Amino acid sequence: MNNQLQSFIEVEKNSDFPIQNLPYGIFSESPEGQRRVGVALGEWVVDLAALEEHGFLTLQSGERYFNQPTLNKFIESGKANWSKIRAELQDLLAADNPTLRDNSALIEQVFFKQAEVNLHLPVRVPGYTDFYSSKEHATNVGCMFRDPKNALLPNWSELPVGYNGRASSVVVSGTEVIRPSGQIKLPTEERPIFSACRKLDFELETGFIVGKPNQPGAPIAIEQAWDHIFGMVLFNDWSARDIQQWEYVPLGPFNSKTFASSISPWIVTMEALEPFKTRCPVQDPRPLAYLCEENVDNSYDIQLSVELKPENQDHADVICQTNFKYMYWSMAQQLTHHTIAGCNVQVGDLMGSGTISGPTPDSYGSMLELAWNATKPLTLSNGEQRSFIQDGDTIIMKGFCEKDGLRIGFGEVSGKVLPALEFPFTE
Repeated sequence: MNNQLQSFIEVEKNSDFPIQNLPYGIFSESPEGQRRVGVALGEWVVDLAALEEHGFLTLQSGERYFNQPTLNKFIESGKANWSKIRAELQDLLAADNPTLRDNSALIEQVFFKQAEVNLHLPVRVPGYTDFYSSKEHATNVGCMFRDPKNALLPNWSELPVGYNGRASSVVVSGTEVIRPSGQIKLPTEERPIFSACRKLDFELETGFIVGKPNQPGAPIAIEQAWDHIFGMVLFNDWSARDIQQWEYVPLGPFNSKTFASSISPWIVTMEALEPFKTRCPVQDPRPLAYLCEENVDNSYDIQLSVELKPENQDHADVICQTNFKYMYWSMAQQLTHHTIAGCNVQVGDLMGSGTISGPTPDSYGSMLELAWNATKPLTLSNGEQRSFIQDGDTIIMKGFCEKDGLRIGFGEVSGKVLPALEFPFTE
């Protein structure tokens, strides 16, 4: 990747979106306006549908890929086209290329301020799976709710544990989240009660978007897994801890995880993340052969943070800072294991990393861990305390990579919590 490449549009040095990034998203000029594909460049959105209409981007004669309400059609066109369009955009937007730079009329049709447009869910999500791949997180939860000497169950170090979630409740950043209600079991009561969630939590995650499907019954080999991944997003997999604690035995989370999962609007491509590759932690025991990645940098150095902004407060407090590189299982291992029994994944499928926690208390990726199940509440800068998320709180997650003067970022994923609906519910 050319770290010295500059665009003719000025981009601030600390921007998440230099010309070396160009993440994909879906935008419109009004909430109900026509949705189309754009890439982020500095504070701007570059309209790919307009460039396609004017003949600058062509994948197949007579076919339009960027006047679409989701990225699915473009992603489905294949990895060669992902690279082709990225290279053509970098050339077109380069400071030394006059084609677009000197065409003021076209610039007005192609560039839109991010702050003045609406950003939408970037893909149609046919399916969503959430993994549980942070050893630090799994150990912390195991210590809280089981014997610390047996914090990890026997299967955890042998396979990427996961569960199938609800694709229908994946929402884009900025979408408000209504506090869920359900059954909770109080330790002082013999039977459960119906209540609004009292232990609402965030889960700091990333997600990857499947870019290439496989046929039913035909697993994706670990050697080909990376070719099936289009890009990554920031991901907040909201969690109702008290509902989950009661319902998860014996089959796992259900209503505690179905109400909302928030993703960032920009999908950062794997090509943009290439300079920041690193290795996963040493895996012991050595995985079974189908999960073994040989001599490869199979993770990414992505700095992640969580901020909490109380209602009626101007600023947010940083409550967590961690890194994606701590993840025990790689995305390729997750995808391969997902398909090993014959499951067919589809273009646009979302795979959540699982909560990303680091080795220190300030790097834990959930309120459950940060406040250690309400036994060590956090004190915010305004003097308020938090053990879990309160109504009116906004959770903001950010992520970026930085190396040799190059910064590639994800922007943010945010969501404000609204009070639970009153029961009985009415539409």
